[in-house]
Amino acid sequence: MSLPTVAAARIFEGQSRQQPGEENQLSFERFPYTALSRTYNTDSQTPDSAGTMTAMITGAKTRIGMLSVGQEARRGDCAAGKKTPLATAVEIAEAAGLSTGVVTTTRLTHATPGATYGHVSERNWENDVEMPADAKAAGCLDLARQLVGFDIGNGIEVAMGGGRSQFLPAETEDPERARDNGVRLDGRNLIEEWQQRHPDGRYVWNGKQLAALDLAHTAHLLGLFEPDHMNYEHDRRKDAAGEPSLTEMTRAAITVLQQNPKGFFLVVESGRIDHAHHASNAYRALTETISLSDAVRAATEMTDEADTLILVTADHSHTMSFVGYPQRGNPILGKVTGGASEDDAAGLARDKLGLPFTTLNYTNGPGYAGASSQQPAGPKHAPHTLSMVEPAIGRPDLTNVDTQDPDYLQESMWPLSSETHGGDDVGVWARGPGSAAVRGSIEQNTIFHLLVQSQPTMVKLLCDLGDCENGVPVKLPALGSLRPKK
Repeated sequence: MSLPTVAAARIFEGQSRQQPGEENQLSFERFPYTALSRTYNTDSQTPDSAGTMTAMITGAKTRIGMLSVGQEARRGDCAAGKKTPLATAVEIAEAAGLSTGVVTTTRLTHATPGATYGHVSERNWENDVEMPADAKAAGCLDLARQLVGFDIGNGIEVAMGGGRSQFLPAETEDPERARDNGVRLDGRNLIEEWQQRHPDGRYVWNGKQLAALDLAHTAHLLGLFEPDHMNYEHDRRKDAAGEPSLTEMTRAAITVLQQNPKGFFLVVESGRIDHAHHASNAYRALTETISLSDAVRAATEMTDEADTLILVTADHSHTMSFVGYPQRGNPILGKVTGGASEDDAAGLARDKLGLPFTTLNYTNGPGYAGASSQQPAGPKHAPHTLSMVEPAIGRPDLTNVDTQDPDYLQESMWPLSSETHGGDDVGVWARGPGSAAVRGSIEQNTIFHLLVQSQPTMVKLLCDLGDCENGVPVKLPALGSLRPKK
């Protein structure tokens, strides 16, 4: 969720309401404290989600592709990763007696949610099939097993997202999609194992089941709403089984977690913003960003600013640019009109080739205009998995192209099968206890300290462990100190 993404989404939301977009504000843009976050990994100028979420959730930056293990390890080295686990804020919260939750629109085992509870030196170890034999022999566990086997406190109270197949054996048919069996080859049904660990818990796999729960009397909740990632918000209503929205999941999670008088720690991710950008599909990236804004609004309505910190940020940027000189009120997904001397009679701004261009574009990605093995030369539309590609001959003529179509892929300057992340800073918006410290330009791992120090119960635990000076945590806790004594 880059800063251009936020700016474009605010305009798109306003225009979708038949209102001026430029003056609009997303819910979190109304928060009183803001900062910029520097997102690099220890070994990469432009980061990935594994290293960035590790920074935010553990207080320590690490290498690209690794989840909540120290930079001393090498990616894919199981033994080294086991020696350098980093305690996460979720684990600290559980050890302190708080209730915890993880909500996402990606697979629950994907990089960002996975870093909250898992410790692996390879982000792709989401299930046993993805793990090499030497990693299994060294005792490393895949992320799905780590989520189900989470053993600090009384376990994560709420976990909702996609990725059902990661928890089911290959011979088990998916309840929603008959052809999408589980992927596990170890024979373990981790959903059943979770139910055995939490006999007072509730497991759901569609929106109707979630809506039917008595959430105020639900102790543990596991929701797996798709075999893979959840649908984009634009496509969600087409789902036969019915998926909950990010807002509905957020409201459900807070209702469950608020039962604990000590408080709670909740991570909510609109992870498919990232996926839409990788596809060069600005329409879906913006609708997913608006969905996040809606979820944040729900969280503000259900909590008290006096005792609850809400912090909104992104793990990294993207290459989408917001350019040209479009006139006020120009459709954000449209072609640029006005503001340039090259305007034609129809008001379309034209480049030096005499061709119109859009306000939003990508530096790289599958929106490249050259002919590919899937689509002819010219504008591209989703889905487009770019493989073989020919050099583009100039730019496509967009005069009669509907660039506001949800499936239109914005032009990319050079061809890649997946658009890359950006290395620029991302925004941080905050309200509530400790939010006044959110200011200036900060290292991304500082966010962990802002979160922990806003919660007195978590601070007390760290001080009791000897990690404080003058009542302020100054050391990262050892993961072993949080685990139950055997």
